[in-house]
Amino acid sequence: MRKLYFLVPGTDGKFACGGLWAELKTLNLVQQICSADVVTYRQRETGKLFIDDLLKEKNLNEVIFVISWGFDVAQLVAKLQQYNVVYHAHSAGYSFRLPASIPIITVSRYTMGFWGEKSPNSLIYYLPNQISDEFQNLGFERDIDVLVQTRKSSEYLIKELIPALQKRCKVLVVNSYVEDLPGLFNRAKVYLYDSAEYWAQQGVSEGFGLQPMEALACGCQVFSSVNGGLADYLDPGFNCYKIAGYSQEYDVQRILKVIESSVAFSLSEEFLAEYRTENIIKRFQVILDELNEFFDHKIQQPSNIKSLTRIRMAKLLAQKIYGKVRKKYFKSK
Repeated sequence: MRKLYFLVPGTDGKFACGGLWAELKTLNLVQQICSADVVTYRQRETGKLFIDDLLKEKNLNEVIFVISWGFDVAQLVAKLQQYNVVYHAHSAGYSFRLPASIPIITVSRYTMGFWGEKSPNSLIYYLPNQISDEFQNLGFERDIDVLVQTRKSSEYLIKELIPALQKRCKVLVVNSYVEDLPGLFNRAKVYLYDSAEYWAQQGVSEGFGLQPMEALACGCQVFSSVNGGLADYLDPGFNCYKIAGYSQEYDVQRILKVIESSVAFSLSEEFLAEYRTENIIKRFQVILDELNEFFDHKIQQPSNIKSLTRIRMAKLLAQKIYGKVRKKYFKSK
């Protein structure tokens, strides 16, 4: 089993975000299966490996580099082209292309579908993000009517819906890091999440969307957008509500109805099992076995399946048109 090196730009300061935490959680999980470590490539950090130092070592055929930071992937692929590389895809919509020599591990079926179309000759796997066991319904008294985090929230949510709700119920707006997020979700009756506008501005898609899932796991009702990877698990009318539904007044009406309802919400553990630690480790073991087998094969055999490039697409289209014309005008009598 090859050692895994998870490449991140840095682990603190300006690099601290949900994507980094998700990647580090994945690293912690894989360490239960094989040897793995974090490697930084933009800033040097005390006690951590730095990519330029690592690449000076020999026998790197026995390691796998895991890259994930979307905006840096193209440069990293060029830098690591002679090594074993895996792309851990959190989001979709980036303009770069990947060679068939780089397998892709996706965090949602939505992202898997994106890469299945864009990289049809690559090995592709599905490994959902982990929902830690600390995210569960503790049966607390819920003293917050509506909870919202400002990061990734739409202008409509912050400037229109929240002010309207503040006149009718108790709203908590969070704009900083929360130490005890499971505790906060257990105190809230409703959690609002509307990231479609944010990701549209970024030019890429929501890869998974941890917070709505974590809120659901804590027994909190969720009003959310269903863009990108959120559509993997959110089911409006059944386990959540679609936010920004037609009018602000209708949103307020529906949210207040949920707040005033005496029916407790609880998501089944069977539903959550797909995202819990035990299942993810089992899936990871299967994926790693296949990746090691693939990289053994790659040493002996170059890729020989034609790529779906723009030139080849144009050629296939021309062949299709020619075939139709020939069939119509030159068919045998």
